[in-house]
Amino acid sequence: MKKYSFADLFSGCGGLSLGLTQAGLKGQFAIERDAMAFRTFATNFIDARGASDRFEWPAWLERRAWGIEELLEYHGKELLGLRGTIDVLAGGPPCQGFSFAGRRNEDDPRNLLFKKYVEMVEALQPQALVIENVPGMRVAHARRNVVELQAADPGGRKISFYDKLVESLSAAGYDVDAMLVDSASFGVPQKRSRLIAIGVSKDLCKWLDGGILRAFKLLEEARVEQLAELGLPPLVTASDAISDLEITGRPLVECVDPESPKRFMEASYGGPRTPYQTLMHHAHVGSMDSMRLARHTDEVKDRFAKILAECRKGVRMDDASRRTYGLKKHRIYPMAEREPAPTVTTLPDDILHYREPRILTVRECARLQSFPDRFIFKGKYTTGGERRTKECPRYTQVGNAVPPLLARAIGNALTRLLDEVSVAQLDSDNAATQLALTMA
Repeated sequence: MKKYSFADLFSGCGGLSLGLTQAGLKGQFAIERDAMAFRTFATNFIDARGASDRFEWPAWLERRAWGIEELLEYHGKELLGLRGTIDVLAGGPPCQGFSFAGRRNEDDPRNLLFKKYVEMVEALQPQALVIENVPGMRVAHARRNVVELQAADPGGRKISFYDKLVESLSAAGYDVDAMLVDSASFGVPQKRSRLIAIGVSKDLCKWLDGGILRAFKLLEEARVEQLAELGLPPLVTASDAISDLEITGRPLVECVDPESPKRFMEASYGGPRTPYQTLMHHAHVGSMDSMRLARHTDEVKDRFAKILAECRKGVRMDDASRRTYGLKKHRIYPMAEREPAPTVTTLPDDILHYREPRILTVRECARLQSFPDRFIFKGKYTTGGERRTKECPRYTQVGNAVPPLLARAIGNALTRLLDEVSVAQLDSDNAATQLALTMA
């Protein structure tokens, strides 16, 4: 069948793009406004010579960080020229949960971002859309595990960003529905609940058995087949994912990453121990990227050791426990060794290692997100203060990413969906031709 193409908006470092390419789709271009995140993306999808996941990239599009509004302003004509060549438009505008009801400032940057996303959809007119986001957006009600995204209430009821998005995409010619999924059920060693919205052109949706809901039946089929194909258990645990990256008993060497200050250390790598680790390490050559260890003081190490020895693992520390150990952070999870990890966030000190008194490395976070070891991260490791809202260092890139194994299953489901549409259209054409010949 056809090899389908895609473009990635708000791509970040490339988790969604990586999974879609693993499913056999071909990337055309990606848009990401943050320079650090785009450097990581470019290293893996543009600069990597001969890689199967290398993007085609239009000659007219400068290979740099772009904002979506900037791209539409300077390359609107070129984008219209791509109409009909992009099968899947991946990624969607970040949702802050703001309301579209009542009086609002039309110049609000969030409103502008929303409008520009819809403009991109209208310009490119892809066959299908896929959007991944947090499950906290307001939804009308749940039908089993499918979430109804209700359109705006003409009576003035407050509606969420997602309600408005679905309404606007419907006006642009797309049927949209969504499902809450846990990434852990797709082979990702992490409890990460996400809302997956899929849209299909209304002209194509009529060819699907069950309409847009067919997409989620195919996603479930893709999930089951993915676990079998990759040899993964129903749940991959934290130790399944990162036990080969433990530092106990391993020689430490100086971190020579040019983007890291001096005097940081990292552990030498001894090789994979589990099927998941073997999968993640496949095709990797040379030293491991982003293995730098945090420099904890002895006092911090002692505190973390007590937490690991005395606190329940796999759940967030409660207020009383945090006070006992003198912790001010509200979200701290000591990992459980035999369970999937808690949700990887953009903050490196949210999760404690299940056995060693330390936070995780960027590479360990990437493993928990299902990034393969060959994936290279660029930019500084952390940031702080006011820069947190302006910079996207490595920990943030990983925490914001779509897990590639989740994206891989989505890509396989969309490929089958578009194949089914093509087959149904071909069968209809053949039947019409046969009828015409019979009546001639």
